[in-house]
Amino acid sequence: MLDLGDGRRVSDVLVDQGTKVQHAHFAALPSKLDYSGLDTPFPFVLMIPQWQTEQALADYLRARAVPVHYGAEVTSIVQSLDAVRITVGGRTRQAAYVVGADGAHSTVRHAAGIDFPGSLPTIVNFVADVMVTEPAAQARYFWHREAGLAAVVPLPGGVYRVFGAEAGDTGLTSDQVRRQQAEPLTLKELRAALDRICGTDFGVHDPVWLSRASNSSRYAQRYRDGRILLVGDAAHVHLPAGGQGLNVGLQDAGNLAWKLAAETHRWAPDRLINGPEAYETERRGVAQRLVADTLAQDALMHTFSPSGQALREMFSGFIEQGGEVAEELSGWLSGLGVNYPQPDGTHALAGVKAPDAVLAGDGLLRSLRPDRFLLLDFSPEGAHADLGSARVEVRTAQRHTGPWATVRAALIRPDGHVAHAVDSADPAATAELTDAITAWTLPTVNSPEPDRT
Repeated sequence: MLDLGDGRRVSDVLVDQGTKVQHAHFAALPSKLDYSGLDTPFPFVLMIPQWQTEQALADYLRARAVPVHYGAEVTSIVQSLDAVRITVGGRTRQAAYVVGADGAHSTVRHAAGIDFPGSLPTIVNFVADVMVTEPAAQARYFWHREAGLAAVVPLPGGVYRVFGAEAGDTGLTSDQVRRQQAEPLTLKELRAALDRICGTDFGVHDPVWLSRASNSSRYAQRYRDGRILLVGDAAHVHLPAGGQGLNVGLQDAGNLAWKLAAETHRWAPDRLINGPEAYETERRGVAQRLVADTLAQDALMHTFSPSGQALREMFSGFIEQGGEVAEELSGWLSGLGVNYPQPDGTHALAGVKAPDAVLAGDGLLRSLRPDRFLLLDFSPEGAHADLGSARVEVRTAQRHTGPWATVRAALIRPDGHVAHAVDSADPAATAELTDAITAWTLPTVNSPEPDRT
């Protein structure tokens, strides 16, 4: 969706830099999820170091004269009804809003007094990016009841992501976890752990970084306090599993960006600020499921016992069979299966992520813009052509399969999810669609200030 202005998108840059992998793992089980059939122009896992993703996004901002600063510590945040004053790098600035994307120990979250409840950690994992002398063409996973779990996953540039946990580092108290995490992971320790679990240390050397992680699972009690908002790890933390933290964090940002832009430019209806489609309302539910999903993977990965082994074999068999279980997991891990709650009486597609193929040419994703909705007109006679406006672009769409087969018009949000849909082009359906466009794109009369409960 992010246009570099030279015919490329940020996704084009990342795909060129990364490695495409057709399969994904769930809880490091032997059977893999197949992404090749996903309804997307990107039916794969993109293996790419996170710093390259960050660099691509920062370059995009700088190209638009948006400054990006590193190493500037935030020491104070104070908000009023109409602004936020933030002291950063010894200098106080004023902004209309502050978005905290500052990680699990978020200064912004603490300043806003937002609680961060959840479960205490019981496991210490090792995580590292390293070079190896025993390269592998694809990801390898190891699980042994007596030793533990390990994975060795190739990244671009000859780097390997190594992660796992020894059996003896599970079932700990939170104090034990904190003490272990306080000690830096050494290359010697990593080699010893891999040798015990995998029977080889793969000749790991020249680490890019070494770290310890835990299975602490938390999500913020609220995502907004007046003019202060939270995204990513500042809003939720969990066991690192399947790249979901990055996917969900970026989708947090994608959900918030267009809504905050609409609020800033004063065209947002109240439903986007405090209502059923507000950022917090939609994304906090996603965090709840994210935490539940990673806790389930935690049990499958780190229950080093005969019952744990039996559970892994059973669940791996479900994935191997394909069908609904594999499809559900693939949709969730990839982020393509995230749907938002449907208000009563709305179309079955409301809240669903729209498929890219409903638009010919560049597809739906490349047609999305943060400042307007797309009205997809499936009627052969172009019955809805006159519903366009400054906030709504009408596009002729092409028939799609499944629940989209009967749709005559669909209003698509700037983040690609369905706002409203109708299965008829008769006057009643057109009036319903017109009302929906008004409800989504015009500010509510006497809209209240952002909730500060």
